[in-house]
Amino acid sequence: MTRGRFITFEGIDGAGKSTHLAWAQQLLQGMQIKHVVTREPGGTPLGEQLRELLLGSGQPIHSETEALMIFAARRQHLEEVIQPALQRGDWVLCDRFTDASFAYQGGGRGVPKGKLEALETWTHPHLQPDLTLFFDVSAEVGRERVARIKSPDRFEREGVAFFARVRDAYVDRMRAAPQRITRIDGDKSIAEIRTEVEERLSQLWKK
Repeated sequence: MTRGRFITFEGIDGAGKSTHLAWAQQLLQGMQIKHVVTREPGGTPLGEQLRELLLGSGQPIHSETEALMIFAARRQHLEEVIQPALQRGDWVLCDRFTDASFAYQGGGRGVPKGKLEALETWTHPHLQPDLTLFFDVSAEVGRERVARIKSPDRFEREGVAFFARVRDAYVDRMRAAPQRITRIDGDKSIAEIRTEVEERLSQLWKK
């Protein structure tokens, strides 16, 4: 059986990745491609519990504790959802993956890159997404969009400087893996973005 495709959707808060992921799901349905839609942190009962602690906790969380919790949720996610789906031949659409850890915990929080690389190697040494769509907007645009949220989570409450560091880390990650990570200008019209997403997914389907 042919292994499924693993596609991740990345970007700072307010970039619109979740909206475009929902549209990509509809696109795959139209193409009659079996798929699973999931998210990080989360995706499993344990992961969702950790997500609540990470996003909703009123208690301070050390930056390295935060990183360890996210990778713990990721390991369970891989075991229960991602790897079984890929082995079945299904495509996996995932809202954030390890690139987000390098961006948020690395760029945003300042966790050393070497520690994140060690966790990445430990957690999924032989697996990387087949395609990562990086929806890119400026920190100012992202913060402006997030400001409209009535009940922001721990990350959404961060300021422009935090989001700027996160975006810079995403750009660094993209430059290190240009064959995997595709930048999509989040300031473009929805129609233009959808056309680009469709092109990328169609290219992956033809491989």
